[in-house]
Amino acid sequence: MLYSQDIKAILPHRYPFLLIDRVIEIEEGKRVVAIKNVTNNEEFFNGHFPQEPVMPGVLIIEAMAQAGAVALLSLEQFKGKIAYFGGIDKAKFRGKVIPGDTLRLELEIVKLKKVAGIGKGIAYVGDKKVAEAELTFMIG
Repeated sequence: MLYSQDIKAILPHRYPFLLIDRVIEIEEGKRVVAIKNVTNNEEFFNGHFPQEPVMPGVLIIEAMAQAGAVALLSLEQFKGKIAYFGGIDKAKFRGKVIPGDTLRLELEIVKLKKVAGIGKGIAYVGDKKVAEAELTFMIG
């Protein structure tokens, strides 16, 4: 299991944009399962939406991408690099993520070339799928 300090050694992201709290499973370069504990203190809830706080879908996708980046950047050839978004395809949102939820992010790397990869990700709250997407990464 990787915790915040371990994740910070892999990812360049920092508060308030580090969107994963821990990694509970990892197969370097292949698969990752990460957790984001969604709290009422998240900055984005101040404006989205004050009367009904909902985690923005784009941030759920970003959290998924950060989890995938951990899987890729854990590989020896990518240590110290940055994983950039190359594309987002087939994104679907199926449920709300609200304060108090534990967001489980599962991402499988389905294609990996020299400096690019594609991952298929699913975000869950409990057993309910709340989002899914196909993400393209560029390593730089």
